[in-house]
Amino acid sequence: MTVRITKAFAFDAAHYLPNVPPEHKCGRLHGHGYRVVLGLEGPLDPALGWVQDYGDITAAFRPLLERFDHARLNDLPGLENPTAELLAAYIHRELKPVLPLLTDVTVCESPTSTAVYRP
Repeated sequence: MTVRITKAFAFDAAHYLPNVPPEHKCGRLHGHGYRVVLGLEGPLDPALGWVQDYGDITAAFRPLLERFDHARLNDLPGLENPTAELLAAYIHRELKPVLPLLTDVTVCESPTSTAVYRP
């Protein structure tokens, strides 16, 4: 049996988008209350009854959470243009080696704006 699970995280960070036109509001430094949802999919372990221990997912994301929380995302190598789309791809790239069942990363930068990365 294959099952999909998700684990969500939240952090606050600032950013600006350097490649937008000068008059665009996102070109100014501003902050978001980000929500990240990691999607994992795999076989259900018959003995344990789960796909992956949620504690392992939390431990894998912790270094990124510490890197992102209350930071200016533009200062992080690889996130010089930290759109929600590029942030989702960055998170996937960082976590896939330690979470091989990771299938997608969702980044919500507001209650109404979400980017989903599915390589």
